[in-house]
Amino acid sequence: MSLTENKILTIEGRGIPLEGNDIDTDQVVPARFLKEITFKNMGDYLFYDARFEEDGSLKEHPLNETKFKEGKILFVQENFGCGSSREHAAQAIKRYGIEAVVGISFSEIFAGNCKSLGIPIIQLDKSQISEILGAVNEFPTIICALNIKNGTLSVGAREFSFSMTPALKASLVGGTWDALTLLQNNEKKTNNLESLLPY
Repeated sequence: MSLTENKILTIEGRGIPLEGNDIDTDQVVPARFLKEITFKNMGDYLFYDARFEEDGSLKEHPLNETKFKEGKILFVQENFGCGSSREHAAQAIKRYGIEAVVGISFSEIFAGNCKSLGIPIIQLDKSQISEILGAVNEFPTIICALNIKNGTLSVGAREFSFSMTPALKASLVGGTWDALTLLQNNEKKTNNLESLLPY
């Protein structure tokens, strides 16, 4: 994959409203699923215990509601992704099909894990998130659009501004968030540097 293909400029789609503060990574992906060798099936386990009874029947949860099934932007509240540093949480979100997470505040480690997968983490204030959660709940087909370059989030006709660190913004817009792709695209420079090392 090239850096051009990795560029994340805009994300558009329906929203998924997930209310509740201090949702930790054990809720995002229960610990028993961490034993899998690859991340391939992690999307199946997203919020597993919150979504399923022991017999496999469905609980009441936004991800189980048909109206939110194809949502691309997850809207959360405070201190999302707290708890353990497991990268499986970000992997589950990505592999489920969620492309961005917008909330009031996030665990720093969780936000870093998301950045390494190209998942923008956007922070808005409490009143803005409350307004968005209300709108998405009431009008589930409303289109939400993130513009990373311009720093705007549109929810229907309503537009919100957000900011992110210059380094994070540059990595998303420039497609350099993926360290492996960055290395592969700079193989010649890497080999040249390696030849100059004294060991």
